[in-house]
Amino acid sequence: MDFHYTVITNKTIDEAIASIEENLKENKFGVLWQLNLTETLQKKGVDSYRNPYRILEVCNPVEAARVLERNPLVGYFLPCKITVYEDEGNTKIGLPKPTAMISLINDGELVSIAESIEKILINVLEKSK
Repeated sequence: MDFHYTVITNKTIDEAIASIEENLKENKFGVLWQLNLTETLQKKGVDSYRNPYRILEVCNPVEAARVLERNPLVGYFLPCKITVYEDEGNTKIGLPKPTAMISLINDGELVSIAESIEKILINVLEKSK
């Protein structure tokens, strides 16, 4: 099983992020924070990595509370991340699969919740590409 799900799009990074934000809202998720990793690295004096790379931290507050009430260790995996980056001339949108992360806790109920969230987020990526 791959730990990630990644799609390729013809959109620019900014267009892809706008589409992701719109599709997340339709599913009661929102972007909590956005990191421009390339810009941050350059500000810290690292000029060797120049490809555009953004990391979105996304959350559905109801689902976050639900899994945290079940096991506070789930907070180690929250919020969910969606990356938008350029690789070999392509814009890619990806995420670490919630099921891959949550399986480390070994709780069937949490895996079931993660499967549901993963389906939603994969659908968001597919609609956003």
